[in-house]
Amino acid sequence: MSHSNGVASRQDVLRVRDLSTRFFTDEGQVNAVESVSFDVRDGEILGIVGESGSGKSVTALSLIDLVESPGRVTSGQLWYRNADLAEEFSDAADGEFVDLRALPTRVRRALRGPSFSMVFQDPMSSFNPSIPVGEQIAEAVEVQRRARANPRSTRSRTQGYGLGRYLLDSVVPTLDYTDDESHERAVELLEQVGIPDPEQRAREYPHQFSGGMLQRAMIAQALAGEPDVLIADEPTTALDVTIQAQILNLLRDIQEERDMSVLMITHDLGVIARMCDRVCVMYAGEVVERGTLEDVFDRPTHPYTEGLLGSIPDLDDPAPRLQPIEGNVPSLLDSEMGDRCYFADRCPKAMTECLQHPPEYEAEGSAEHRARCVLADHPYDEREALPPDYFEAGRPAETGPVDGGTDDDRPAEEAQQND
Repeated sequence: MSHSNGVASRQDVLRVRDLSTRFFTDEGQVNAVESVSFDVRDGEILGIVGESGSGKSVTALSLIDLVESPGRVTSGQLWYRNADLAEEFSDAADGEFVDLRALPTRVRRALRGPSFSMVFQDPMSSFNPSIPVGEQIAEAVEVQRRARANPRSTRSRTQGYGLGRYLLDSVVPTLDYTDDESHERAVELLEQVGIPDPEQRAREYPHQFSGGMLQRAMIAQALAGEPDVLIADEPTTALDVTIQAQILNLLRDIQEERDMSVLMITHDLGVIARMCDRVCVMYAGEVVERGTLEDVFDRPTHPYTEGLLGSIPDLDDPAPRLQPIEGNVPSLLDSEMGDRCYFADRCPKAMTECLQHPPEYEAEGSAEHRARCVLADHPYDEREALPPDYFEAGRPAETGPVDGGTDDDRPAEEAQQND
């Protein structure tokens, strides 16, 4: 069940503004994430949903500076609420918020764990197969202790961390060590995520865990630094339905217990409906609609959102039929994207205006609910009552090219009549 009623009054912990990420390939520049903006609030679960290739995971990786070559975050701001950082890096601050992209690399890296942590899709490929799971979690605990001692500020160098250990880490920063305290904390974390006999399981290797148990261990590792924001990237991929439900329940319980913010990345609308307070819908690298769960699910504005919801079969229908979204996802190569709505080729409500320029975000019903569509300036109830020929009047001719054509593209009969 959503608890979005109380979320609107919560403060933002992260403000993403006009974030863009490009991949520079031999074929050309791929615009994987295009001017994405959203807020993450204290103690909420924000969902990002979209089909494969929509830019969900790249957005998540961009937030924590994990985009690998040939990719690169090219523009945008990541405003993180942290009064200490804002005071220390005042040139990059706005009140209590500091722009993460304006901070030194060492500082951004130090924030992984205590500020932001991530649960990846495939825990089997995320864990080292040759090291016991408990040792890897203990290492994560130790890394967070080092991070808290890293020179984000002179005041914090030795806070919560032994001076001798800090000096040793400064001289040999790659030294691999964990102590009894870290191991004890690792066992505690395994117990907290519901793994039975955690002391024994901590000594076992990843291949000795089932998929569900290994995903629980991945969550334990992500919690090692007690992050402000937990990013869960398709956390139930490749798990059966029963185990999926258990993992989702675990994430919800942890989030409520710690009052932690969670960014849930998924292609599954059922996960969004079950877990999230607010939702962003992504298509072709853009957020095309965002709002509370109730706004987006009950009053969808963007035709792509309507298509996603319409593709869910009705279980009450004795002979349910899938209603797919026709067409293909457009190329994200910069040279082929053009200056228009990227969904226009597949949109059953496309108008000439959609092919002439990219739409702006428009409010729909409430300040929370916004859609990147020319239809969003019509209130929902009014849009239902538009004249039957409203869309037909503005659409390109059925026989013409969907990307807009010249008069020379008209059928011969039509050209003769009009000429």
